[in-house]
Amino acid sequence: MLRWLRSIFSAETAPADRGAAPPRPAGKSAEDGAVGEEGEPDEAEEPLPSPDEITVLPIEDSIDLHTFAPRDIPSVVEEYLHEAWQRGFEEVRIIHGRGKGVQRQVVRRVLARHPAVIEFRDAPSTRGGWGATLAWLKPRPAGDHRDHRA
Repeated sequence: MLRWLRSIFSAETAPADRGAAPPRPAGKSAEDGAVGEEGEPDEAEEPLPSPDEITVLPIEDSIDLHTFAPRDIPSVVEEYLHEAWQRGFEEVRIIHGRGKGVQRQVVRRVLARHPAVIEFRDAPSTRGGWGATLAWLKPRPAGDHRDHRA
């Protein structure tokens, strides 16, 4: 993990700074598992997670898609909608960001074909504006606790 973080930070720093080890956080010493004198970790690093690993997220009334790879957005939104519907949510907010509108289009294509979605539109400015989409879901039948697709 540290190697991955260093590669990100070193890519963002000026060329003169690339060889320098990052400063230690205040109050941290090498004994606390901080970076050693040579810039190498004092303890074994955890391997980076595989891009194909399954990540379990809590289902809430909104999801922020910024942390997902663009290729995963359709399946993430599809599964999120299913789980939100299963839990009885009637309204959800999908945060896709403003950008050029590519993710917004992807999200809206999924919403348009998802059987649990009644309606969707841009969020009001207080809830993300055109950087988020609100979707209203069909109510679950009373007493239906089966895990089935909408």
